[in-house]
Parts: sequence; C-alpha cells; structure tokens
Amino acid sequence: MNAFFIKEADFTQFLGNMIGARKVIGPKARKNRFVFDQIRKPEDLRLDYDVTILPPKKVFFPPRQELIRFHGQKGSSCIQPESTVLFGVHFYDIKAIDMTDHLFRENNMDFNYLAQRECTTLIGSNVQNIFKRAFFGSVGKGVAPKGHDGFTTKISGGYLYEVYTAKGKDLLAYGTFIEATEEQINEAREVNDSVMDKCPEKINHDSLEISEKVRSKFNSPVWEEFAHDCFSCGSCNLVCPTCYCFDVQDNWNVDQVTGSRDRTWDGCLLEDFSSCSLTGGSKENFRETRGSRYRHRIMRKTSYLTAKLGGPACVGCGRCSSSCTADIADPVNVINRLMEE
Repeated sequence: MNAFFIKEADFTQFLGNMIGARKVIGPKARKNRFVFDQIRKPEDLRLDYDVTILPPKKVFFPPRQELIRFHGQKGSSCIQPESTVLFGVHFYDIKAIDMTDHLFRENNMDFNYLAQRECTTLIGSNVQNIFKRAFFGSVGKGVAPKGHDGFTTKISGGYLYEVYTAKGKDLLAYGTFIEATEEQINEAREVNDSVMDKCPEKINHDSLEISEKVRSKFNSPVWEEFAHDCFSCGSCNLVCPTCYCFDVQDNWNVDQVTGSRDRTWDGCLLEDFSSCSLTGGSKENFRETRGSRYRHRIMRKTSYLTAKLGGPACVGCGRCSSSCTADIADPVNVINRLMEE
C-alpha cells in the first residue's frame, strides 16, 4: 500500500482530468437521495453522500442486461465492456462487491459480469455521513473490504489516497499528488475508524454466533410474525448489494425471427421466485408462504453463505430497511429478536 495526499484546492482539477480521460461513475444527488451515475463534471460528485438508492453492483450487473441478440439461428453477444472508474464507493459496498466477485467467479464463471468488472477501476471513499438505518459497524466486523484498487479519505486540507493496485496507481497521473506523511496516514485511519461506532442501529452478537443460532431457529414462529405484513414486493432484494439472483428470458420481436436474451434481477421474496413448472401445465411453489420466503432471505444473509464468504452476506448498509413499505425487512430487528429467544 502506498499513500499519497492531494490538497483540497487540487482535488477538483484531479477529478476534471480524470473525467476528461475516462468514463467515471460515482455518487451524485438525485432530489433528496443519491445514486451511482456517470459523473460528467467535478461538482456532480458527492462524496458526502450517506447511501445510494441502488448499490454500485449495477455497474457490472445491471437491473436489466441484454446478453444476446438473435436473428433466426444466429446470435451475437451484447456484452461490450468499457474502461470505467467507479469512484467513491463506501467500504461496506466494497465488501459486497467482493462477495459478488467471489460468487460469480467460482465454478462456472459468469463472464457477463466479469467482463465489465475486470475493466473497472474501483476506488473507495470514507463515510462522511451515516445513513439513518445503517448498522455496518456491527455486522461482519471480521471481514475486511478488499478487491478495490484505491481508497480516498477526506482529512485536514485535502484527501489521502491509498493505492493498492496498478490500476489505482494509474489515477495518480490525473492529479497533483505528494507522498503522505505518517500524521496524515494516522489521521485517515482515525477518520475511518471513528464512524464504526456511530451507526444508528446495532446487531448485538458476532457473526458466527448469529449463524449458528439463526439456523437452529428454522421452525421459530418469528418468521410468520415478521412476514405477516410483507407485501412480497421484493424491494429488500432489489436494493441489496449482496443479492445476486437473476431471471433469464428470451424476448421475441413482432417478426418472431429476431429478439434478445435478457437477464433481470430477481428476488426470493417474490411469490413466483420458487415456483417450478410440472407436467401437464401444473406448478409447485416450494416456498409458498410469506413466512418461508422471509425466513429464506434472513437465513441467506446470516447463515447459509457464512462459511463460503467468511462472514455474513450482509454489509449493514440499511437499504432494505428504508425500502420496505411495511418496515419489516430490517435484519437488525429480526436477528436481535431471534438471538434473545
């Protein structure tokens, strides 16, 4: 790791040079919320954001993605990766991207995802404002963010920029950087450490203990209790930075000769997610009740993937909590309740 410093007065020019040379995606304001979108001028970048509506995984794994266009028996790939800088990602979303990288690389690698992921430079930034439903300080504390190329931290007089890879080092050419002092490095560490105890919500137990206890509560009445008001809308799935399920469908044009094969985000809270076709036009839904679907979501986040990922499949961003109309999606409430039983 190499650490560099850039003055506040020079940071805007650095962004301008980078935007002029590369496609840059970062957090920007949209009404009273924030989204990851293309940054076309330095003043659009909002590193003071709390959380974005959708996670940055959409850069590599869009909500709707054309995979193939076909004409009769011939087809052509729609995947066209573009060199991109994804700038200003909070550490919890970096952790989520690393989880998705792992899941999409194992066994049969998903090249539709990896094509854009491999040609993207991922740069993190410190959390300047904490989201009202965040609990990242108490979930997966043993899992460090990794897989990113650099990290910026706002400190006195400017920004500390930590370089982890060659792709991260390449960005130094766009700005006036100097080597950081030991004092600046220590200040950046204190800035990043200080936010961990300031989250509005908190899970009261460690990840391994939660994994074991939640798995043992498979038949708990808590699932039906929390799911009683669930609309099965899937909002919690669709805003989650670690959900990676998708559906693939062929969409034919009117001529019935041409069309495309698309994939779209899918979610386990949706009623049809677990519906399987059987012979004779019948079907079977193996998670027919809202409680069984709700249980599956929490089990996936807390237990089922823990061994594979080295920690929970939840990073504490709070997006699911704020997106749930019924306000029953918050993992903190159900986990703490189960742990107290």
